[in-house]
Amino acid sequence: MNSRSFLRPARSRRETVTVRYCESPFFYKRRRTREIIIGDPARGGVVIGGDHPVVKQSMLTCDTMDTAESVRQTLELVAVGCQIIRITAPTVKDAANLENIVRELRAQNCFVPIVADIHFKPDAAMEAVKWVEVVRVNPGNYADKKKFAVKEYTDAEYQAELKRLEEAFTPLVLEAIKLKRCLRIGTNHGSLSDRIMNRYGDTPLGMVESALEFARICRRHDFHNFKFSMKSSNPKVMIECYRLLVARLDELGPDWNYPIHLGVTEAGEGEDGRIKSAIGIGSLLCDGLGDTIRVSLTEDSPREIEVCADLLAQIPLLTIAENASALQRFNASTLQPFNDPFHFERRETPEIDLSEQARCGGEQLVRVVVSRATWNKVAPKIRPKDDVKPEAVYEDLNVAEIDPTQDFDINCDTQLVTVKDGVPLPAITAFRLLAAKLKRLGRKNPILLKDCLAFEPVPLEPKIALLRAAVVIGSLLADGIGDAILIRGESGAGQSLRLAYNILQAAGCRSFKTDYVACPSCGRTLFNLQTVTARIKARTEHLKGVKIAIMGCIVNGPGEMADADFGYVGGAPGKINLYVGKTPIKFNIPEGEAVERLVDLIREHGKWVEPESNEQKLAGVV
Repeated sequence: MNSRSFLRPARSRRETVTVRYCESPFFYKRRRTREIIIGDPARGGVVIGGDHPVVKQSMLTCDTMDTAESVRQTLELVAVGCQIIRITAPTVKDAANLENIVRELRAQNCFVPIVADIHFKPDAAMEAVKWVEVVRVNPGNYADKKKFAVKEYTDAEYQAELKRLEEAFTPLVLEAIKLKRCLRIGTNHGSLSDRIMNRYGDTPLGMVESALEFARICRRHDFHNFKFSMKSSNPKVMIECYRLLVARLDELGPDWNYPIHLGVTEAGEGEDGRIKSAIGIGSLLCDGLGDTIRVSLTEDSPREIEVCADLLAQIPLLTIAENASALQRFNASTLQPFNDPFHFERRETPEIDLSEQARCGGEQLVRVVVSRATWNKVAPKIRPKDDVKPEAVYEDLNVAEIDPTQDFDINCDTQLVTVKDGVPLPAITAFRLLAAKLKRLGRKNPILLKDCLAFEPVPLEPKIALLRAAVVIGSLLADGIGDAILIRGESGAGQSLRLAYNILQAAGCRSFKTDYVACPSCGRTLFNLQTVTARIKARTEHLKGVKIAIMGCIVNGPGEMADADFGYVGGAPGKINLYVGKTPIKFNIPEGEAVERLVDLIREHGKWVEPESNEQKLAGVV
């Protein structure tokens, strides 16, 4: 099956209808979804969808059998604005203890909805649904076992598998109807069943079709109180998944307008985790998609809610409403799409000289440009072989500054272009409009992206500047637009330069440092993720172009690590398994030895280099 076959235009002699994932890429209009009720809204429950605000979620990090700690963490999350809380239930025993947790919370007048996170155990789901408002099931794990086996299914065999799936899932649906519960059908990139993998591959379309199999079972029983999620640790994959999902739902009919939950899974910690989440979640929110969100950080859970709130607050500032007056200056409806939104492909441009130090466009890396003021501050500190360094100065460039709301003409493809400062449009809209108009003119000019088109009267807080730049630049890079980038919203010179490189790495455009895929902690975690992540980073963060996955358990481990070079995965209490890609190589390594054994594994595969000594750093020697 062609992975985008359902997206082909439906043609007739009179009209062409193209499936879309949002109303328009040029203005904001929130996708209208059906409302689903979680708990009692009058007593702390929530309504998701419709015109209701986007809901903020997080997850407990403790053992589900520790009732007191589960209650304490829940109350702590509620105090900082968390509206839905997820708790893992890996076994029937854990699921049964949800009764005690919920009872104690209600006794303390806390009625926040609780979600039970279920993966491998249908029996655990049947127990959990008795006590909590929502049960999250992962279709790839719920009724299927992954053996990474290659098998060709006949149509009859495939239908037999679907019948087996229905028999396994239907009891939970019927119980959810009886108890007025909600379900979350949540697929994860890398944890698809062998059946889906063999028919669709480890693809966004496979994730969508896996979720739809479960949704069809719900609908056969007239059960509609569910939502979808499509999570990946790669923001570009995650964006493609959600776009495909919404387009597919739109094609299926207006009554398939179910809410969706947004998240970049295993985003990591610190700036990297925030940037990945802002790219994935923020770009979709700007397109009007998303009814609930979770920012998954390898940090204490309350910090996730702060980032959620900050991210949501930026969306009105980074978008233009459907009826905004600036839209009267151009007719977006006459423009052809500037890209295929369901399949990432970098916009085709010629290769040109950007500066004496770098070229851009074509197959070149996306380059980093700085202002003259930033150059003057950072240049004296740059060593000849540093990876993080300016590659051009904006004021020195031969760049055409264009107002895309007006008619313009470019007489050659080798002219670098950007959007003119002061254009009365948000940056995402302006650069998409520029790309669309260049396409209409038949031009392939390289584009310099800016994170903002006007300077704030008061410098932004660094955390806000980071989120805004990541949403704007990340969204456009995920669209395939951009050959160089300029960050100006961050007022600190060194910080803005580092932020530019971090965004490019998170978007998969460059690799100048070690990349980490690190899951947030939960009750399934078999070691202290924050401590271990810090230990692994201390030993490996000097490596360039190496991707390391740090997984607390096996749930999403092998699959989610498919594009990682090496994996460090909790296999049992105090024991670690090491992977190369998704293949386990070493088993049951004592935790105290595991980091050094990971280093040995990296060395065995020829990707280890010794870190610089302090003397080398001071001398500028590499």
